[in-house]
Formats: sequence, C-alpha cells, structure tokens
Amino acid sequence: MAPITADKVLTKLQSLAAGQEITILKLSEPISAAVTQAQDLHQRISDISTSSLDATTPSSLEADLTHYRELFSKLRFSYIEQVTKEKFIRAIVGDPPLIVSPQENVDLEKENLEAKAMLKALKTEVAGMITELEEKAKDLSQKYEKVKVETVQLTELPGKLEELESTVAELKEARAKGSNPNPEMNLPLARTADLLEMKKRRKAELERQLEQLQSQVPRKKKELDRLQAELQPLETKRQNSMTAAKEAQRRKEAALGGVEDDLEERGRWYKTAEGGLRQVLEIEG
Repeated sequence: MAPITADKVLTKLQSLAAGQEITILKLSEPISAAVTQAQDLHQRISDISTSSLDATTPSSLEADLTHYRELFSKLRFSYIEQVTKEKFIRAIVGDPPLIVSPQENVDLEKENLEAKAMLKALKTEVAGMITELEEKAKDLSQKYEKVKVETVQLTELPGKLEELESTVAELKEARAKGSNPNPEMNLPLARTADLLEMKKRRKAELERQLEQLQSQVPRKKKELDRLQAELQPLETKRQNSMTAAKEAQRRKEAALGGVEDDLEERGRWYKTAEGGLRQVLEIEG
C-alpha cells in the first residue's frame, strides 16, 4: 500500500472544498424553490418579497418562519369559520333539514376530544423533533467551523513540513561538520530530555533560593540602615580625628622649622659621626 503524502491530502481537500461545499444557504435552496413554486401556483401575495430568498440568512429564515406561522393561523381560523358557516347554512336550507340529536353531539364531542388529544401529542412530537433538529444543526455548524479551521491548518502544513525538513537537514549538516562548539547540542533525544529535566530542576532550585533571598531583603535592609546610622557618628569622629592629627603634625613641623630642614641636619650629623668612627676604627671607606 502506497503511503499517503501531504500533497495528496492537500489535493483531496482542495477538490472537496471546490466540489462539495455545503452551507446552510445551499441546504435552504430546495425549500426556497418549493416556496416560490407554491406562490406561483396559488398566485398569493405575501408581505415578504421574494428577494429575501436570494439573500437568505438565519435571522431572515427565523423572520419568515414567524410570518408564515401567523399567516397559517389566520388562514386556519378563516377556513374553519367558512366551513362551519357553510355546513350550518346547508343544514338549515336542506330538504329535509338536517336535525342533529343530542347523542350525536355527545359522540361528536368525544371524537373532537380524541382528535385534540392526538393533535396535541403530534404537536409535542413535532416540537421534540424541532428541538432535536436545532441541536443537531448547532452541532453540525460547530463541526463545520472546526473542519474549516482544520482545513486551513492542513493547507499550511506542507509548507511548515518543508521548512522543518530544511531545518533538520541544516542541523544534520552542521553536526556532521562539527561546527557547533557546544557538545550539548549534539546529544541524542533521550539524553537531551534528561539534560532538559536537570536544567528545569536547577532552575526551580534557583528560583526557590531567589525567593528565600528576596524574603530576607527587608530584614537585611533594616539591618543596613541601622549599621549606617551607627557608622555615621564614627565616620564623623574619624574625620575630626584626622583633621586634628593633620593640624598637630603641621604645628610640630612649624615648631621644628620644617621637615626637610630637620632631615638634612640629621643627615649631615650622621655623616660626620660615620666619618669620625671610621677614622677611630681605621676603616677604609
């Protein structure tokens, strides 16, 4: 058996979409045609123009149904009234006149009640059938919309498959050349999945540690503020001490005539003392 390719599936979908498009409007065309023929046959004039049948929508169909129900109710009432009058007149003017006994009225009333009960049962059955048909219609419309979306996705699928195949080919070529410096990119699927799971666990652990550190931030900030408050007097004291020390050193240098003069004098004295010691000890310099 030959394998089914994406191109064959796409071709089949396109043929189905072109030749077997089914919509609510198309399904309503036989009904619309039948209604038009009935109007032409009976020469009826309706408030709803026949142009509405050319642009049928769910809302217009609902309006037509309500309109025809009202017309049918009026027509049924007129028909019953006319038939009743005709029977009554015929019974009066007939020769001999039609005389109905009380028992016949009772029997007719009984038959009428049975007919009403049967009609009510039929109406209930029809109402149930209508409800079931409405539910099936909604279900079919949802399925139809889903099929339309899936058809679009299937239409786009071959292009995505070609792109993925091209990407896979490039990755295989790069792997064969060994151009990827990261060895983790060349792992098989099972080891890649294990590595991914390990990375996820590591990420979760880091997130947990980060949450713990973030919870400690307010306490550390309060402690830092306290230390800074304690450090500020010490820093002021240090600055004052350094200023006092520099001032004392300046005064000492001023009293000794300067640091450079004192060092030069000491150097000459040490050099003279060294020369005298060398002469006493008879050491050649």
